[in-house]
Formats: sequence, C-alpha cells, structure tokens
Amino acid sequence: MLETMRRHGITLAIFAAITTGLTAVVNSLTKSTIAEQAALQHKSLLDQVVPPALYDNDMQNECYLVSADALGNKLPHRLYLARKNGQLVAAALESTAPDGYSGAIQLLVGADFSGKVLGVRVTEHHETPGLGDKIETRISNWIKVFSGKTVKSDNNRHWAVKKDGGEFDQFTGATITPRAVVNSVQWTTLYLQTVPEHLSSLEPCGEKS
Repeated sequence: MLETMRRHGITLAIFAAITTGLTAVVNSLTKSTIAEQAALQHKSLLDQVVPPALYDNDMQNECYLVSADALGNKLPHRLYLARKNGQLVAAALESTAPDGYSGAIQLLVGADFSGKVLGVRVTEHHETPGLGDKIETRISNWIKVFSGKTVKSDNNRHWAVKKDGGEFDQFTGATITPRAVVNSVQWTTLYLQTVPEHLSSLEPCGEKS
C-alpha cells in the first residue's frame, strides 16, 4: 500500500514538474509577442488622439508622470509628448473624470498647447450599458465631437452639455456621464497648456512606473 502511494506520489511530482516547465517555456516564448501587441495597441490609441501627421518622434518613449487636481485625482498620470522636427507640438495625457454615473472614467486626451483638442478616447469606465457607454467609439461617435474644439479659459460656458447651457449633446436618459467627460476634457486641455513651461521638471515614467 505504501509502495503504491509512493509511486503515485512520484508520478504526480514528475507530472507537476513537467507541467510547470512547459508553462514556463510557453510564457517565455509568448512574452515578447504579447508585449509587442500591447505596444502596438497603445501606439494606435495615441494616434487616435494625436494624428500621426503632426509628429515624427516616438511618443511612447517620451513619457512623463504628472499629478494635478485638474486631472481628476492626485495619482500620477502619464503624459506623452509629440514633437515635429524636434519642436514640441502637442501631447496626450491620461486623466480621470471622477464623477461618472458609475464611478471614475479614465480618458486619454490629446491637445496642442494653445488649447485645441486633437482627440479624446475613453480607456476605462463602468457606465451603464445602453446609456452611459455611448462614450465608447464602438457604441457611438459622441467622443469624437471634441476634436477641433478649443479651450481658452476655465470660464467657457459652451464647455458643458446642452442641459447646462453648453454645446455638447447629452445622452437620452443619461446626463451625468457626458457631463463628467466634458468637464474632464476641458480641465485636462487647460492643464496641457501649462506643460511647456514645466518641461524641465517633468519626471520620466521609467523612474516610478
């Protein structure tokens, strides 16, 4: 009986060792591919908020960490700089709309430094399907309406949903979600206008990422 149990135990141990080894090999073989795909997807997202024709540098490798109340919380947010012929022309910045209907909405906002929005995309949210999820491009084109809009100050009355007297459509049965996004895009764009003057003090992402 003990001999049988010992044999089974050895068999199980060998099987576990082989399985662990195979898992490690597969992980090693696919790790670089997964990383490459993630980088390509991220590059595609950046290109949606800052048109590729505007820059010629590697935005992904010009990443910095910034923190400001205007970005929705005090956590570090990633900032990606766009340059053309070495000159700073625009940036993409992660920000948070903290007051979505179902919690915080994570955004990526692209803009130049004169207040012109180049593009906005939602990267994460928990809004109600069929209502608040219209902020996703796979559901509607609503988020694309920001492209080309300009923010000059924090007292722009038109930077609000129509229910609040502004120019942006709200969703039928859902005003909180678009209101949160409009406000966040406005404050993020205003913050981006201050980036050039603080360029020398920006902290590279690699130091705390």
